[in-house]
Amino acid sequence: MKLFLLPLLFMITLYAETIDGVAIVVKDQVISLYDITTTMKENNIPQEQAIEILERQKLEAIEIKERHITASKQEVFEDIQRMAEQNKMSVIQLYQAIQSSQGLSEKALKEKIKEKILNQKLYNAIAFSHLEQPNDEEIQEYYELHKQEFVKSSSYTVLIYQSADSNRLQEKVDNPMFYSPEVTSEERTFESGKMNPRLQELLESTPVNNFTQVLPAPNGGFMSFYIKEKGASGTPDLEAIRPQISNALMGQKRETILKDYFDRQRLNADIKVIRLPQN
Repeated sequence: MKLFLLPLLFMITLYAETIDGVAIVVKDQVISLYDITTTMKENNIPQEQAIEILERQKLEAIEIKERHITASKQEVFEDIQRMAEQNKMSVIQLYQAIQSSQGLSEKALKEKIKEKILNQKLYNAIAFSHLEQPNDEEIQEYYELHKQEFVKSSSYTVLIYQSADSNRLQEKVDNPMFYSPEVTSEERTFESGKMNPRLQELLESTPVNNFTQVLPAPNGGFMSFYIKEKGASGTPDLEAIRPQISNALMGQKRETILKDYFDRQRLNADIKVIRLPQN
């Protein structure tokens, strides 16, 4: 029996390596053929760009390990708690909403949050000493060049559809003529400047006579906004959006610093290309 099992196990292993073979080794971190093809498909990007993304992810993981950066369970829980508070939910409601809407278990969510915290600490360690606050000239220039991005409607008249069952609500979103007593609606008008900025961004990006995606509701269950009407559009004064512009510029500077850093790391790292997916 043992003599029979050994060749069989070898064949199974060989088959697995063929399906999910090693493509690139970044120091001691492996990128598989499957990783590359999946990243290409999920992001609709060419192979070269997918490889660049994956190599950076591996370099980040190596940096986190070498710098001894950690994230405690308490830090993870506090981040989840903040997320729940921002969405006006309990932590349990947040877990349930994410499980229903994204298919992520509590354990998987915690892993994602931990990864986010680790990366944030790494980015801060790399970029902090190089970041400078934007000056007035930079802010003014950014405002003039990006005015169109700040155009907002003065108000939003919406129908808010809610349901405890995400599938029922999704049916309503997919087919506006669909009726179910499990789906309720309420008409409301939000005024620009007096609403949550993230909600305004969502409503502004959704065309009139269209639904937003299904979202976790603050009181539990799920919700979707149907845009009935938008008020006249306009660009706010510079002073009204100065903090927003400053944050955008800081984000740009930070990403430039990080990109330059990891580009240098890629050039100097021990990266071995074994084979690449065939197009």
